[in-house]
Amino acid sequence: MNELLLTLLNFLQQYGYPALWVSVFIASFGAPLPIALVLLAAGAFAALGDFNIAALALLSITASVAGDNLGYFVGRRWGSKALLWLAQSKSGQRMLSPARLERSRQYFARRGGWAVFLSRFLVSALGGVINLLAGAELYPYREFLVLDISGEALGAVIPLTLGFVFGASWDAVGDVLGSLSLLILALCIVFISGVWLVRLARRIYAARRAKVDALQSGGQKISVSGALPLDPSVKPQSSGQLPPL
Repeated sequence: MNELLLTLLNFLQQYGYPALWVSVFIASFGAPLPIALVLLAAGAFAALGDFNIAALALLSITASVAGDNLGYFVGRRWGSKALLWLAQSKSGQRMLSPARLERSRQYFARRGGWAVFLSRFLVSALGGVINLLAGAELYPYREFLVLDISGEALGAVIPLTLGFVFGASWDAVGDVLGSLSLLILALCIVFISGVWLVRLARRIYAARRAKVDALQSGGQKISVSGALPLDPSVKPQSSGQLPPL
């Protein structure tokens, strides 16, 4: 058990519910706190009678949603402007053109909902980044809020319930959940990298194919345009006749 987790647990035992709310809020905004282990421990403390499990769940959900919304609005207020400036500046257009920015926002509008939902409880380490990205990409707020609340409800109820059920063995359950989370994160990174490499290979192949087609069409034009013009005064001769002496 690391020192940061011990500090958070001592903070929880000393100040109770407000300590839990503040810790979850800071973690949801993006601070790297082991909040899943704190919720496991809080569930175990509730099994001993120190806390009310329903109150813990309500506080955890409200705190996490508040932290997520703060990250979303920070991304929407400043992140979107930073991306727009990058797309409009001459130096930034090398990395992000206006057309590419528009395609990115359209793609996030179609697929970003899964990232918002799953990062609430399955890959919580990416939650803070996803919040900022959703705001910067101008993802619809109503959809973000619905997905955020539903995902954070699972993100709070699952560890609290496991801690309540397993009691004193909550730290062992935390090790299993931590290993599972790292495995899922690694698989996500591998999947995203694979998709990016496939798309990059397709773009390279398409660019080379277009270049080859351009060279071939250019060669045909040169061969046609390079033919010598015919002299209208010279009449073609048949193959079976000899020229006059």
